[in-house]
Order: sequence, then structure tokens, then C-alpha cells
Amino acid sequence: MADKIRWGIIGCGGIAAKFANGLTVLPDAELLAVGSRAENKARGFAEEHNAQRAYGSYEQLAKDADIDAVYIATPHPFHMENTILGLEHGKAVLCEKPFAVNAKQARRMIDTAEDKGLFLMEAMWTRFLPMTRRIKQIVTDGMIGDVRFFQADFCYRNPWNPQHRTLDPELGGGAMLDVGIYPISFASMLFGSQPEDIVSQAHIGETGVDEQSSYLFSYDNGRLAALSSAIRTQALGQALIAGTDGMIKIDSTFWRAEKATLITADGKEVIIEEPLESNGSNYQTAEVHDCLRQGKTQSDIMPLAESLAIMETMDKIRNQWGLKYPCE
Repeated sequence: MADKIRWGIIGCGGIAAKFANGLTVLPDAELLAVGSRAENKARGFAEEHNAQRAYGSYEQLAKDADIDAVYIATPHPFHMENTILGLEHGKAVLCEKPFAVNAKQARRMIDTAEDKGLFLMEAMWTRFLPMTRRIKQIVTDGMIGDVRFFQADFCYRNPWNPQHRTLDPELGGGAMLDVGIYPISFASMLFGSQPEDIVSQAHIGETGVDEQSSYLFSYDNGRLAALSSAIRTQALGQALIAGTDGMIKIDSTFWRAEKATLITADGKEVIIEEPLESNGSNYQTAEVHDCLRQGKTQSDIMPLAESLAIMETMDKIRNQWGLKYPCE
């Protein structure tokens, strides 16, 4: 490929701005274009983030032959159609988490990428952070023995605004799709599979989405995960990975941790530090670049089969609550 991989961004919200800022620390990345359904919004975003081109529709951006890869930064219910739009126009696609609203949509996205022979990846940025990769290596190396238990939460309190995407069922609102996917995906990474059994509870608020929810996963050989998420309740964001010969503890914001504590079987504590460069979104982008330069159509760190399996797990959880979105 060319020296620089040229990006287009579909959607101009906060997560798009974070992605654009992350691009600036990658010497082989260029933000070429942004697209919005409102051209003035695209122009303002392009000016702020030094993009050369601004488009007033997603279709115009997808048709730009100079773009190598597209980042999908739209609300959850539009991930599938925007991803397929990019793929149909020959672009590699990085789609913001959650990959889709449900597994059926995820399958369509994956099938399209495979039919086109193009790269596709879920933008689960936490997977690519230095701390996450360090933790994965510690577990793989057996430094805490066999992982038996994982506990984590991602809970925050949003102001009450029924029109906000996190509370709006039309926009795929709710705690699990917004932030519950972080501990769910982390558990998938640690255990290497989806749970055999799921017990979950949710508080469905007046707008019809889960304002807070908890999930107890059981795996083979008695392994367990206890996870929770919320959009109207603040918590610490802690995580604990307990093995037969030690544990790893993260005291806050495990999804973007720079510091953790390794506690060995004899009680010795070792501080692990892995500082972030930029805002952390740059690591997932670097993975896309590496894959494209190697001719890969998916990432080994966040493979498509796992993204699909995680969507299937979240479908099972929502089925327990009887929660369906209008787009389904």
C-alpha cells in the first residue's frame, strides 16, 4: 500500500472526534474525508480535524476512490448499513463497537466482507491497548495459573435526557450495548469462549432500554464471570482476574487502564504500568494498518468470529429481558 493509509470517517460525533485525534500520532495515517448527513456539520468537523474533504452524505464519502479505509462512527442501528456501504464501495472498514445491534446484522456484515474479500474489524479499542495485551500475555504465560473468576463493571451516570442516544431505543440505547460490551468482550478474551450458561437481570427504564444490567456467566470447569453495566448509575469501573496461582486487579476504568496490580500466590504485589499514547484509539488503528499491509482481511486480536459470538451472547441476554429494538 501507499506510505499513508487514507481514512474516511462516517459520522461526526464525539467518538469520531476521538478517532480523528488518535490518527494524529500515527505517521502512516491520513484523515482524508469525513461524511455527515448534514454538510455543514461535516465541514465543521473537517476544519477542526484537518480533513481535506467534507461530504454531506455517507454515500458521497463511500464513493471517494482515494479513501483506503472507513471508520463507522454512527449510532448502533446504523452500523450494518454503513459498514456494508463502505464494503460495497471497496473500502476496508473499522466499525465502532458494538459491531451491530444483533447477531443477524453482524452475519450480514461479515458475509459481505468475505464476499468482497475486504478487511473488516470491530473497533473494540480496549483489546489493543498496551495494558490489555500485557494482561493477555500474563494469563497466556500462566503467571496466575488457570483463570477461575472475572469480575468487572462499566457503569456511569448520564444526565436524564430521553432524546440522548443512550436512552433512545430508536438509536439502540441501553447500558449493555453502550458499555456492557466492554466487560463482556473482556471476558470473551480471557476465557477464550462464550459462556455455557447466562443469568442476567436488568432495570428497564421508562424509555424502554436497560438503564442498568448485570450478567453472571458460567463456563466449563466451574469458571465464572460477574459483570455489570449502567448508564444511570456511577460505579468504579474495577476489574479482578482471579486465577489458581494469583490475580490481577485493576482499581478503576479497566477498559482504558494504564496501571494494574499483579498479586502472586504468596501475596507479593507487583505494579504493572503501561502508559497510553494519545487517547488510546490509535492502537486499534495501527492494528488495521498492520493487517492491511499484510493483506489480511481480519484481525487475529479481534477476529470476526468472536465479534459475531459476542453479539450472539448479547442477543441471549436481551432475550431474557424481552428487550427488542425498533430496528429489529
